[in-house]
Amino acid sequence: MHLGLFILGTGSHVAGWRWPGAVTDFSDLSAIQQIARTAERGRFDLIFMGDNLYADPGSHPSYTLRLEPLTMMAALATTTKHIGLGATASTTYGDPWSTARAFASLDHISGGRAAWNAVTTTNPAAGANFDKELPAHADRYARAEEFIDVVMKLWDAWDDDALIADRATGVYLDPRKVRAIDHVGRYFKVKGPVNIGRAPQGRPIVLQAGGSAPGQALAARTADVVFTVTQDIEESKAAYKAVKERMAAFGRAPDQLAMLPGVMPVVGRTDREAREKLAILQSYVDSHNGLQLLTDRLGFDMTPYDFDGPVPELPQTEFSQTFARVLLDKARRDGLTLRDLYNLNAAARGHWVLCGSPATIADTLEIWFTERAADGFNVMPPWFHDNFDDFVDLVVPILQERGLFRCDYQGTTLRDHLALARPGSV
Repeated sequence: MHLGLFILGTGSHVAGWRWPGAVTDFSDLSAIQQIARTAERGRFDLIFMGDNLYADPGSHPSYTLRLEPLTMMAALATTTKHIGLGATASTTYGDPWSTARAFASLDHISGGRAAWNAVTTTNPAAGANFDKELPAHADRYARAEEFIDVVMKLWDAWDDDALIADRATGVYLDPRKVRAIDHVGRYFKVKGPVNIGRAPQGRPIVLQAGGSAPGQALAARTADVVFTVTQDIEESKAAYKAVKERMAAFGRAPDQLAMLPGVMPVVGRTDREAREKLAILQSYVDSHNGLQLLTDRLGFDMTPYDFDGPVPELPQTEFSQTFARVLLDKARRDGLTLRDLYNLNAAARGHWVLCGSPATIADTLEIWFTERAADGFNVMPPWFHDNFDDFVDLVVPILQERGLFRCDYQGTTLRDHLALARPGSV
């Protein structure tokens, strides 16, 4: 199986920073470097950093105060050797030329370990920072389709051997091996090429997280790794099957894409100790922060509703449809009250919470992996450092002993870790 680390410096739990001794500042580079070293010691495939494009003091601490993802990953490239480095860049508010250049640069700096998380920004608050309105859901995905195509064309505009640097002849570049792309589309007009040579991986790895039908189609065509949101193994199996089956239409084999559900593991020496840890974490939740997170996830102001009443029927919005669908499905399936849903979302922001001893957690991950609900997992520690240390030191060895996870890296690039072939330039 593959393991990614979803890094939020104050922890994925909204109140993880309140745990005694936990990291409290996601701009503390020394703490982030320690986290990266731990992930590499655990032989993780990659570190992944999500992002947002606005600051809300009432939201999750790591989304309000943080380093910019690409800058942070470039810094980590100099203090790690093997682990992949994934950063988020928006297709809604970015531009393809700058994105292609930045991630090719990270791939060169890291020696072939870069990954781009291509996201369609969903929160309308971000638009105010770019003098734009948030586009409709369908338009965001249409723009993302073209955006990713242009980035890939720009990455392919250089051949591997375009740089000559022949002192005797004075030839620096072979002009036949560096091409304009001359792209003209609905959203972008890009001449190209970028002013950096072909990336060590050929193309950096493309990550995505969309769970809607347009998101699944985009992932099936363009993604190398998909991060999914789930609360249920059967739900995860269905999503896994749906995306893998779509790939044939694009001439791709199912093993060319890894699907990694997000999971927040609360590790205890026993199941009881783990449950006690989670209860303590939940006791730390500030009602304002928790309610703001639920409002953000569902796309509706939840303050007027009775907390101890049923979860109201809410229509689909133009915002984050996957998180809302997963949470509301969970509420209907399990008969949750709004307070229950609030607590569930506060714990891992809508992701799956797995609480137990190392053996319990390993057993559960093995079931999901062997039953084709996942190709691995996007691990989201509730706080750093000791909870993540426990996962690496207590859970990972069990997975290794069972032959489910690597005992050492077998290559130098992220493509090597994911067993993906290096694409040639077109």
